[in-house]
Amino acid sequence: MEDLFQRYIDKLSHLDTKAMYENDFLLTWEKTDQELAAVFAVADALRYLRENNISAKIFDSGLGVSLFRDNSTRTRFSFSSACNLLGLEVQDLDEGKSQIAHGETVRETANMISFMADVIGIRDDMYIGKGNTYMREVSQSVRQGYKDGVLEQIPVLVNLQCDIDHPTQCMADMLHIIHQFGGVENLKGKKIAMTWAYSPSYGKPLSVPQGIIGLMTRFGMDVVLAHPKGYEVMPEVEEVASKQALGSGGSFAKTNSIAEAFTDADIVYPKSWAPFHAMAQRTELYGAGNTEGIMALEKELLAHNAGHKDWCCTEELMKTTKDGNALYLHCLPADINGISCQEGEVAASVFDCYRTPLYKQASFKPYVIAAMIFLAKCQNPQGTLQNLFKRGTQRWLK
Repeated sequence: MEDLFQRYIDKLSHLDTKAMYENDFLLTWEKTDQELAAVFAVADALRYLRENNISAKIFDSGLGVSLFRDNSTRTRFSFSSACNLLGLEVQDLDEGKSQIAHGETVRETANMISFMADVIGIRDDMYIGKGNTYMREVSQSVRQGYKDGVLEQIPVLVNLQCDIDHPTQCMADMLHIIHQFGGVENLKGKKIAMTWAYSPSYGKPLSVPQGIIGLMTRFGMDVVLAHPKGYEVMPEVEEVASKQALGSGGSFAKTNSIAEAFTDADIVYPKSWAPFHAMAQRTELYGAGNTEGIMALEKELLAHNAGHKDWCCTEELMKTTKDGNALYLHCLPADINGISCQEGEVAASVFDCYRTPLYKQASFKPYVIAAMIFLAKCQNPQGTLQNLFKRGTQRWLK
């Protein structure tokens, strides 16, 4: 067995993954350090197999069901790629073409789509207090269906972005960082600036900044959350970040200055999001069917955004980072000045400089999702990986 692949196996064999078997992946801070490390190890192992033309199929049949309640390119295709890599077909649940519009309950829908499903991926990120709650209701419904003998297997659920966290994105970001800095052991003391940035649109979810501070504080990093006054994230997620930073030997700080956040930063992540209080208000307005109120809120938020156009990732700001050479991250698509919008999150010159690393950052997501599924479906993940390598089935015949 190749030394590199064996190292992934060896790393995995020292990690406790028992609780991941037949379990969901909803929030990163619900997982142990060893379980997060296992996701990284399996993701790297699966990537190794594919890059060496070895099939990683652990399924001969079965479905991966996806439900996207918000638009998606990268996550949608990453989920499909992950399912396909492992041997699952993908079926998208289009709620507009389902019986949900006729009053079908969550419990009924969850069971009806799961007869031969091994995994369900859900994106539900736009309404505070709704997305993660909905995912847990789906999970409870299919588990009850299995207990009642309706389902032959338990379809595990992967959070493809909710109102609280975006675990597949943040885990992919972290694996990219680990590779960029030569190992997780080299991350202690590194400064990462998760900063708000101006966007000419409103209502972008909070789950990326919340996911970043909820994950990066696990690794002894100095995490800085920066935003203008009024653009706060969920206080309970900030509390999670503070506790984790204390436990890992890192730090968590907040500032209302983008310049302060960028100064001597090793990593910068400038990204727009809507204020927590506004997203909570938006949820209430949608629940009440108050169209006029929603329009008024949108107008108000766009005006607030326009007052902070100086929150932009520029060449000048990048020069103030560590050695003027910080790693620039973005979940994409970015609002690029003069390209996707007149004024936005990042200068075109900065984005162009980091285009290739950004695409590489995105490339980790299919493998991270596949690893989450793999660990939820394989009781002996290291043994399964060894068997895949020994089997040596070519992914495609050259």
